Amino acid sequence: MVRLDRIITRGGDAGQTSLGDGSRVPKDALRVDAYGTVDEANATIGMLRLHCDGLTDAMLARIQNDLFDIGADLCVPGEMGDGLRLTDAPSVRLEEEVAAMNADLPALKSFVLPGGCAGAAHAHLARTVTRRAERMVVALSHIEVVNPAVVRYLNRLSDHLFVLSRHLNVTVGEEVQWVPGANR
Repeated sequence: MVRLDRIITRGGDAGQTSLGDGSRVPKDALRVDAYGTVDEANATIGMLRLHCDGLTDAMLARIQNDLFDIGADLCVPGEMGDGLRLTDAPSVRLEEEVAAMNADLPALKSFVLPGGCAGAAHAHLARTVTRRAERMVVALSHIEVVNPAVVRYLNRLSDHLFVLSRHLNVTVGEEVQWVPGANR
């Protein structure tokens, strides 16, 4: 169990932060930026949950916990031994959820614009932030060791959020498709 007694530590006042292994790095280090963007994606999913209930909300709650696990994974460089490392099981679960949601959707005949109902718009925002987190983790993987399951998960999650946005829009009849310039 995690216990946080002190929130204000003043340890970061000079622009440094501690990683999970205790090492100190600049707050603008790519690793910190990567797990910070994962945290941002998690926050956008929290906003999305305000527009969902039932099974969809439960699905998103699991995803938020997965993203917290990813943050824990990313905050410890190298091979962490017994520490928390993401496995491929959550990615497999995302694939199954995507297949289930997609089974009830009409085939796409155009690209989809971010928007529609409030839930879908928030899902699109979460998708784009997740894609940014994925890009940052990939960039980090070029210079430091990164668990490859993290990249796979973020890739699956952005697909998941896209299909969820379509599902939410189709449910209320508000899917917004791109109309190319020549056809507007």
